[in-house]
Amino acid sequence: MNKHRKVSASLHRAACRCQRSAKQKTVRVIVRFAGPASKRHASSLKRKLDKGNHHFKEKAHLKLIGSWAAHVSPACLKAICSHRHVAKIVLDRKNRINLNVATPAVGAAAVRSRGTTGRGITVAVLDSGVAPHPDLTKPTNRIVAFKDFVNNRTKPYDDNGHGTHVAGDVAGNGYSSKGKYRGTAPGARIVGVKVLDQQGGGYDSTIIKGIEWCVNNRKRLGIRILNLSLGKKALENCSNDPLCQAVSKAVRAGLVVTVSAGNEGPAKGSIDSPGISPLAITVGATNDRNTVRESDDQIAAFSSRGPAKGGGVKPDLVAPGTNIISLRADGSELDRTLPGNRVGKRYFRLSGTSFSSPITAGSAALLLQKNSRLTPAQIKRLLQRNAYSLKQSVRAQGAGELNMRFAASTTRSRKQSFKSKVK
Repeated sequence: MNKHRKVSASLHRAACRCQRSAKQKTVRVIVRFAGPASKRHASSLKRKLDKGNHHFKEKAHLKLIGSWAAHVSPACLKAICSHRHVAKIVLDRKNRINLNVATPAVGAAAVRSRGTTGRGITVAVLDSGVAPHPDLTKPTNRIVAFKDFVNNRTKPYDDNGHGTHVAGDVAGNGYSSKGKYRGTAPGARIVGVKVLDQQGGGYDSTIIKGIEWCVNNRKRLGIRILNLSLGKKALENCSNDPLCQAVSKAVRAGLVVTVSAGNEGPAKGSIDSPGISPLAITVGATNDRNTVRESDDQIAAFSSRGPAKGGGVKPDLVAPGTNIISLRADGSELDRTLPGNRVGKRYFRLSGTSFSSPITAGSAALLLQKNSRLTPAQIKRLLQRNAYSLKQSVRAQGAGELNMRFAASTTRSRKQSFKSKVK
């Protein structure tokens, strides 16, 4: 098939494969419309496709980014391109958790926050779900809401295990370990948003619906921060990447968005989408060597390096992501397939930029507890300005390693700071 200028290169390749396939009849697409009336344009497009007897199946209206998601036959693409309000058609690509299972984990120091715990701040974890672990539910339940875009269940659960670990990195209070294994903001509240399946995968359109739900419910639930420990290889610039656009929209709505950089290091230019968003706080990983000293920390070999697709400076900073011990989701996919990673009965050790990002999200919660008027841009500047330089290139470390002394006192010296880690 001939490539139209409105069709992304990755979608063109997928459509060509679909045409040659005896089994695959459709491709997943996201259609972006020009102008604000995307729902009306989507209805007009559906009428056009129906009239032409084209094979398609609508999946979602993505109001946040003025787009429409569907399964369409390759023959549909020409008709979609001819619609005057269609600006771009891209592949609805699958994302995955940013988990690095090759690195053995031995544990890291617990965070102590000198009285600042993130109390009153709500963090939405868009992931594989959140299990009702005692470190999140006792002595009081801090999982304040749960939304499932995969299986439409109403009660909190996590069939993969990744999201529960991430939630613990943010807000685990160490209830099951007498305070030994705590997250950076052990007083923060959690909203679980399940956008990834049991295998840890999820399509752009599903994740965008999750982001949109958080934006729409941010005032009702008090959501201030979103964490996305997921991604995919960046094939488009941010302006043509629907998930990246959704992240940017969330930041413009007043939400801090922390995103994992990816685990494709040390290759140059390997930052994942949506971490390429210039408005997101994109976090790479360090190996802290199981000490509290910054001086012996190194950039983790797996941590993705900049620049971002399109040339932007990324990552924004780095944080511990090697050998992180956090919450175990009993019986989940990761729990069953990685039994050697269990730490006692309640905890689990994992590595990846997936865990650097929520540690940073918890840090943002501490800052917001101290000053609730801080904007996403101000939070990002504070984290970068106070980062500890590991004397690596900006493409590896960004501004440096997360350093949270200012959460307790902005006047303390860097040597007096504590490090944002989870043991």
